[in-house]
Amino acid sequence: MKKIASGLIICFLIFMISCNTSDSNSIEKWKMEIEQVEKEFNDLAQEEGITKAFATYAANDGVIKRKGKLIKGKQAIAEWYQKDSKPNESLTWKPDFIDVSSSGDLAYTYGTYIFSSVDSTGTARENTGTFHTVWKRQADGSWKFVWD
Repeated sequence: MKKIASGLIICFLIFMISCNTSDSNSIEKWKMEIEQVEKEFNDLAQEEGITKAFATYAANDGVIKRKGKLIKGKQAIAEWYQKDSKPNESLTWKPDFIDVSSSGDLAYTYGTYIFSSVDSTGTARENTGTFHTVWKRQADGSWKFVWD
């Protein structure tokens, strides 16, 4: 009887350790997905513009806060950028930190950004700051931001 109980305890411990390892592996995999999505988001902003990038990576219920105002919804975000963006502007960023929920459906990032522009007199301006983005896994498995 003691051998059976000992064997069950050992099997239980092995099972628990393997569960924790797979959870850790999943979280690391999801973090790499978010890192890739952030890179693709940034790259799209460089290649096709800020407006296209934000319209592409916003969830249907995404929200941004710009100039003290909340802009809610993918369509409203696209319209805001179409009205506010200027031809000589660029935005680059890279996350310094990524975390993902244990269920793999929510993630957040933060890091630094550089917003560059050239005004009508040809003067180049550069503003830096910190960004924070919340990502949500969509029904199709893709990641879209719900807060930026």
